[in-house]
Amino acid sequence: MQRRGSRIYRVTQRLRGGHTVEVPAHAIATTVSAWLAELGAVSPLVVDLERAVRAGDWPAARTIGEYLSVDVTVAA
Repeated sequence: MQRRGSRIYRVTQRLRGGHTVEVPAHAIATTVSAWLAELGAVSPLVVDLERAVRAGDWPAARTIGEYLSVDVTVAA
């Protein structure tokens, strides 16, 4: 059985071609921040997104993802 903290997540940006990466939970905020930086944007919501995913709060993760134009799912 895999611990939640060691899971790999698929993060997809919905802008600029839908780039997708698979990362551990601790890399979600860094990944999304880098994508936002490419667009000249910054958001404190990336930390909230990572926190929601780590906690397994998928309703919050989806809501925050909507604002950031990203999707996060558990990678198979």
